[in-house]
Amino acid sequence: MLDKIMSSHNFDYLSRGLEASSLRHEIISHNIANVNTPKFKRSSVQFEDLLAKEIQPPDNKYAMALTHDKHMRPDYPPKRAVATVNLEDDDTMRVDGNNVDIDVEMANLAKNQLYYNALATQLKGYVRKIKEVITSGQS
Repeated sequence: MLDKIMSSHNFDYLSRGLEASSLRHEIISHNIANVNTPKFKRSSVQFEDLLAKEIQPPDNKYAMALTHDKHMRPDYPPKRAVATVNLEDDDTMRVDGNNVDIDVEMANLAKNQLYYNALATQLKGYVRKIKEVITSGQS
């Protein structure tokens, strides 16, 4: 029973989002730490676009209609979006070959922190609701 609860879509998407946000924090911190390293190229994390492609149904007018959550999708087993790290080596904005802009990185860090906090709050609420359901039958 616990496996069904922990493998729900909400829990899966939120936990993967937290993992991606944690990875993004590491990558942004790495970029900031190397802001003065000559020829260093910044990296970024891509996750939300991949997750959106996973969640949205294909643009096929003959797509199979799913009328129940337990119906098997035509693309089974599903492709799980995994956060990917991309090296951005195409734009160099400084003489030393480094392309890290500290202002952009600090803004990205703040944005990622808000994103992480929002996901953590959502996951906490989801787990709290499950806990309430489990304990509500006990007197």
